[in-house]
Amino acid sequence: MAKRDYYEVLGVPRGASEAEIKKAYRRVAMRYHPDRNPGDPEAEEKFKEANEAYEVLSDPEKRAAYDRYGHAGVSGMGGVGGGAGFDAFGDIFGDIFADIFGAPRGRGGRRRGADLQYTLEIDLEEAVFGATREIQVTTAAACDHCGGSGARPGSAPVRCATCGGLGQVRRTQGFFQIQQTCPACGGRGTVIAEPCPACRGAGRVQRARTLAVRIPPGVDSGDRIRLAGEGEAGPGGGPAGDLYIQILVRDHPIFQREGRNLYCEVPITFADAALGGELEVPTLAGQVKIRVPPETQTGRLFRLRGKGVPGLKGEPPGDLLCRVVVETPVNLTPRQKELLRQFQAELEGSGRDHSPQKASWFERVKGFFESFKS
Repeated sequence: MAKRDYYEVLGVPRGASEAEIKKAYRRVAMRYHPDRNPGDPEAEEKFKEANEAYEVLSDPEKRAAYDRYGHAGVSGMGGVGGGAGFDAFGDIFGDIFADIFGAPRGRGGRRRGADLQYTLEIDLEEAVFGATREIQVTTAAACDHCGGSGARPGSAPVRCATCGGLGQVRRTQGFFQIQQTCPACGGRGTVIAEPCPACRGAGRVQRARTLAVRIPPGVDSGDRIRLAGEGEAGPGGGPAGDLYIQILVRDHPIFQREGRNLYCEVPITFADAALGGELEVPTLAGQVKIRVPPETQTGRLFRLRGKGVPGLKGEPPGDLLCRVVVETPVNLTPRQKELLRQFQAELEGSGRDHSPQKASWFERVKGFFESFKS
């Protein structure tokens, strides 16, 4: 089935900024995460699709290639392809060149293991202050019985008779001689005469491991943490690949994040807005008090400096911006309603302008309708 356009997958225009792409990825990934859609293969496929799209569009080099050539431009670039949990990244060009041009697949036949990806959901507090989380992954690890060689203990791999230990064979096609990876040994130059009974000659076994992941303060959805050497073990005792932890920050019930700043809405009473006073507002580090001046209107922002998110590169924390919302009283008693009517009558009869925004709004409406007459 043809792949969908990556911009369409994330729901962003082609000119979207890096921040817009990250925000869109977070929204789609949270919606289709396998943990939230257990047993739903369609959601799992869309989650993988979103990971793949973000991996390309968040990388300037891959995005430029994709914008110019489409999927063909990134099909061979390492690391393209996401997944629910963790998935291997295929080195497509390496295999093609090895088969056609005889390029070696590793020094001495020791190929590097595949890189893996793991999606880790964290809370906003963990993203802001940092944390250490334990994860469980099942990967191909070197067989303890044979040390990853694939040969029965006490024996050793022998030189491949087909290629003479070179890992490559030559064949003639018309006037050309072409080098290819040896089909008998897969380019290693050796074959296993006596396979290890534990891994059946593979040199690797599937093993569940528990890893500690240190989450630095300031991470955001779409950021990746690299755990070197924690990917799949290489075949034939080759070095292991890396494990990439893809971060996904959960929605918070109070705060919204934009870069290093946090935002929240704080409801206040009509009396507090009119008369002013002290107001307790939440931060991720606890409650703080702010001074609300008299005649405060809905939408006013109060900035708490340094109460936001620290930068990943050591930048100082951003700010917390609290937007006040004046709450209209409800469930009024008859007496309270009568007091409000008296209060309104007092305002209207005072000869003062107590609602400047209302007056200016009606003036704009009047001007709007008069423009039709001219």
